[in-house]
Amino acid sequence: MDTVQSFERGLAVIRSFGAGRERQSVSEASAATGLSRASVRRLLHTLEAQGYARRVGSSFELTARVLDLGYAFLSSLSVAQLAEPFLDTLSSATGESTSVAILDDLDVVYVARVQAKRLMTVSIGLGTRFPAYRTSLGRAQLAWLSNARVAAIWDRSDHTGTTDRTVTELDQLRDCLAEVRTRGWALVDQELELGVRSVAAPIRDGEGDVIAAVNVSTHAARTSREDIDTAIVPPLLDAAAGLSRAVTMAGSRDRKDGQ
Repeated sequence: MDTVQSFERGLAVIRSFGAGRERQSVSEASAATGLSRASVRRLLHTLEAQGYARRVGSSFELTARVLDLGYAFLSSLSVAQLAEPFLDTLSSATGESTSVAILDDLDVVYVARVQAKRLMTVSIGLGTRFPAYRTSLGRAQLAWLSNARVAAIWDRSDHTGTTDRTVTELDQLRDCLAEVRTRGWALVDQELELGVRSVAAPIRDGEGDVIAAVNVSTHAARTSREDIDTAIVPPLLDAAAGLSRAVTMAGSRDRKDGQ
């Protein structure tokens, strides 16, 4: 295997710091990594020279600059890649399928999804599109657009294939979007397909702009309206907040690199 041993050792020293070991002497870092004290001393001095560690008396501690290593990783990821661990956690917490979608003109496009073992009649995969106005993922994003843009999207949207619960007037949609802005999340109750309830929350970037949405889909027969409020919305909002922080961190790194 073609590896750089000194780089591996440097990473081992960085990883040796953590809870309970925020500050270490050369001997302590040597014991934690299994490396010789001479090697650890050279590596710590290198980290210090590069600004990733600082000396405190006879010990060393990492600086905030090590976060740059994580930011570099995050900045290389798309929203879809960033979403995967959050969707896994959200699906585990709710027992339901979870997704992230972006708004693309009139539709939402699914870019990440964790399918629960429970079967849904709706077939959804990456790249699946639905009219934004009648999905929770769409409304969680439409709610932050101007009235004029919402009206333009409504006028050009596909209004076929609706259920008897789907909104049929622009004013109805506007009322729904006003509710989304007030409570911070969107609920679509059997408007895309009878029996399917979906709840979504917006994902924001570092500027506060909505760039995507995350949702939980469930079946009306097993999830009551009260269940939505108590069992689904809290972990959903946690996932949206976590994803927004991850996107912000990635964006911060991008802006820093561009300076």
